[in-house]
Amino acid sequence: MSLFRRGKADWLVVGLGNPGEKYARTRHNVGFEVAKELADRLGLPKFRQKYGGLYAEGRRVAVLLPQTYMNDSGNSVGPARGALGLDLDHVLVVHDEIDLPFGKVEVRTGGGLAGHNGLKSVKRGLGSGEFGRVRVGVGRPDTTDPEIVSQYVLGRFDEDPRDLIESAADALESRVSSEE
Repeated sequence: MSLFRRGKADWLVVGLGNPGEKYARTRHNVGFEVAKELADRLGLPKFRQKYGGLYAEGRRVAVLLPQTYMNDSGNSVGPARGALGLDLDHVLVVHDEIDLPFGKVEVRTGGGLAGHNGLKSVKRGLGSGEFGRVRVGVGRPDTTDPEIVSQYVLGRFDEDPRDLIESAADALESRVSSEE
């Protein structure tokens, strides 16, 4: 039995990223790009400000791009999920993943946070880490130095990310279409 009453949308897709031109087209913002691609494919209405983010809702899927900055994404995701009345298994968070090679996409529920501050915040905002994730592989530099890793994820892609964005959107689209 569902803990929450279902709202209008059956799914909440959250793209993680940072707002502003400074962060646009960076590895850390690939979640925004994938979620926007899904919204375009589904013909969702234009994004509007809601729940501390940019929000678009269709018949089955709502897409949220928190504008709180990555480290505070949960402050946007929690209220959106609550308003929609969705169980955690119908929340999908799309994010950059340096522990996956560039181009690899994985979909899973729960798991570790691997030091990803956006995921940590979403876990706090949702009260649990048992939400769906679409992990988008952006690769990693050949070091574990936190400063270099930070510069890397906040840097722009060396590769053309279009195929990566499309394959991650394919995985998302397949997941939100798999259940009636």
